[in-house]
Amino acid sequence: MTDQQTPAGALHSIPALLARNVALFGDRPAYREKEFGIWQSWTWAEAAEEIRALALGMLVLGLRQGDYVAVIGRNRPAHYWSMIAAQMCGAIPVPLYQDAVAEEMAYVLEHCGARFVICGDQEQVDKVLEVEESVKGIQRILYNDKRGMRKYDHSRMNSIADTQDQGRAAEPRLGLELDARIAALDESSICVMLYTSGTTGKPKGVVLSNRNIIETAKNTCDFDRLTMREEIVAYLPMAWVGDFIFSMGQALWAGFTVNCPESAHTMATDTREIGPTYFFAPPRVFEGQLTSVMIRMEDAGRVKKWLFDRFMKIARRVGPALLDGETVGFTDRLAYGLGKLLVYGPLKNTLGYSRIRVGYTAGEAIGPEIFDFYRSLGINLKQLYGQTEASVFITQQPDGQVRSDTVGVPSPEVEVKIAENGEVFYRSPGTFVEYYKNPDSTASTKDPDGWVATGDAGFFEESTGHLRIIDRAKDVGKMADGSMFAPKYVENKLKFFPNILEAVVLGNNRDYCTVMINIDLNAVGNWAERNNIAYASYQELAAHPQIYAAIRTHVEEVNASVAEDEMLSNCQIHRFLVLHKELDPDDGEMTRTRKVRRAVISEKFADLVGALYDGSDSIYTETEVTYEDGRKGKIKATLRIEDVQVFGGAVQQKVAAQ
Repeated sequence: MTDQQTPAGALHSIPALLARNVALFGDRPAYREKEFGIWQSWTWAEAAEEIRALALGMLVLGLRQGDYVAVIGRNRPAHYWSMIAAQMCGAIPVPLYQDAVAEEMAYVLEHCGARFVICGDQEQVDKVLEVEESVKGIQRILYNDKRGMRKYDHSRMNSIADTQDQGRAAEPRLGLELDARIAALDESSICVMLYTSGTTGKPKGVVLSNRNIIETAKNTCDFDRLTMREEIVAYLPMAWVGDFIFSMGQALWAGFTVNCPESAHTMATDTREIGPTYFFAPPRVFEGQLTSVMIRMEDAGRVKKWLFDRFMKIARRVGPALLDGETVGFTDRLAYGLGKLLVYGPLKNTLGYSRIRVGYTAGEAIGPEIFDFYRSLGINLKQLYGQTEASVFITQQPDGQVRSDTVGVPSPEVEVKIAENGEVFYRSPGTFVEYYKNPDSTASTKDPDGWVATGDAGFFEESTGHLRIIDRAKDVGKMADGSMFAPKYVENKLKFFPNILEAVVLGNNRDYCTVMINIDLNAVGNWAERNNIAYASYQELAAHPQIYAAIRTHVEEVNASVAEDEMLSNCQIHRFLVLHKELDPDDGEMTRTRKVRRAVISEKFADLVGALYDGSDSIYTETEVTYEDGRKGKIKATLRIEDVQVFGGAVQQKVAAQ
C-alpha cells in the first residue's frame, strides 16, 4: 500500500496526517514562503517540529481542550501551523478574513468565544484591541510579525517565535500531555470552524469534523490523481473553505507543497517562480487576468496584436479539443503548435500557468467565454460546484468531460438530487456537523437523513449526467409574463468584457430587465490614457459619454447572445446605468468573497432602481461610502440612464409612464 492509498479511516485527524507525512517523506518540501524577495523552505520534518513547539507553547499559555482559536492574517506557513497546533491541543481553529473591518471581526470573535487570537501583524493586533471592549473572553494574543510591536503591553501578548521557544523548553514537562491530547482526537473531533460569507444575513459558523475534511481530501485527491509532487500557491483568504481544503486538507492528505507568496502585489511574479501544477481560483481572478491580457494586447504593436488575434482564433477552435484528447486534423495541429510557440506558451508563462496539470474554478459561475479562453490555451481548467457546508466538493468535472455550461458529475461518495422546485440537495462524507449555536438553521438546512439544501437551482442533463446550475434558487424568479428570470446567467456574460467589473441585473416580477454596471477601473483607465482622456475620479470616468457608448455596445452583444437561449431570452437587458461607485464589501454591498448582496443593493439604491423602471433619462443620487480609514462620507452624482436594443422573441415592453 502506497502513501496515497492509505485508508482515511486509519488517519483520524490532521495531526495524524502530519505524523504520517514525516514518517513517509519527511525530507520533502512541505511549505515555502517568500519574504524580502527570498523563498524559505521547510520539509515535513522541519514543519512538524515547528508545529509541535507552537502547540507546547500554547499549552504553557493555558490553551484548553475545546477552546476556539481565531487566526487572522495572510497566507503564511506560521498561520497554517498555528491551526494544526491548535488541533493538537484539542482546540478548534477559526480563521477570519484578514480584510474584515473591526465590526465584522468583533461578531465572529464574540460568536465563537475565542480565548486565543493568532494575528499576522500589527494591523491585525490593532483591530483585535479595538474590539476588545465589546468582545469578552480574549485572554491571549499571539502575533507572527514583530515589526511595530515593541511598545505594546505584552502582559498577555506573545510572539509566535517566543511561544515556540517556551514550548521547546516545556517538552519534558508537557510532552506527554500534548501526546495524550493528540491521541484523543478522532474522526468526529472538530477540525475547523469556518464562517459563511453572510450574503443574506449574519455569517454562520460552519462546524467541520476531521472526517469531513479528511474523507473529502482523500476522495478528491484520488479523483484528480494528486500526489506529493504537486505544487500549489496559497493566496486565497484563509477564512474561505476553498483555501482550507486545498492548503490544509488535500495538502496534508497528498503531502504536496504549499507555497505562500510574499504579498498580493507580488502574486504574479511569485506564481511564475513556483509554476504551480495544481491551481484554484474563483472566477474573479481569471476575469481580472483576462482583463490584464486584453489591456496589454491593446497596447501591443500592430504585428504582435495581429499574431495574438490570429492564433487565438485557432486556439478557440482547436485548443479544447486537443485538451480533451479528441481527433484534430494535421493542419490544425500544426497551426496550434506554431501558436503555442509564438503566443500560448509565452502567455501561459507570463500568467505562471505553464506547469498546471489540474486547475479549478468555483465560488460562483464563470462566464463561458472566459472559461473557454483559458482552456483554448491548453490549461486544464475545470469547474467544480461546492459550498462551505460540503467541505467544498459537491460535483467535479472529470478529465475529457469538461464544458463551460455544466459543473460536472457528483464527486466521489457524494449523492445529489433535485427537488421538485429545482433546488439542488446533496449528502456526503463532507457534510458539515452543524451551524454553531444555531440549531434552527442547522435543522432547516440539513434534514435528519443528512440531505443538505444548497439554495441553488439546477438540473441534471439526461444525456451526460452532468449538473447544470441556473442561479441561486432565491434569485431565480419570474418575469411579469411568467418567463424565467435568472440574473447571474446574464451578469456572467456581461463580465466577460474587460470594461465591466460587476453587473447587477434586475427584473424579477417586472415587465423587462435592467442592469446596474461597475466599470473596471484598470481596463477603462488604460483606455482613457491611450486616448488622452483626463479624469479625476472613478465617478468622472464612469460618466464619460464614450464609456456609456462602449457599455451600450457590450449590453447589446449580450442581448444578442441571450436571445438565442429559448428559456432565458426574456432576460435581455432593456435599460442600463453605470454606477458612480464600485460595489464594496466595506459598504456592505458585497461579501468578503465578492458576492453581491442583492437585497442590500436593492434597498440602498432604491432610487436608481425606480429610475430604471419609471422612464427617467437621469437620476440624482447621494450614497454613503466608507473610506479606507473607516470614516464615513457621501458621494453625489447625476447618473444617465440609457435604452438598449433587444433581439428576437423578447418584445421590448415599456411601462405606461414611458
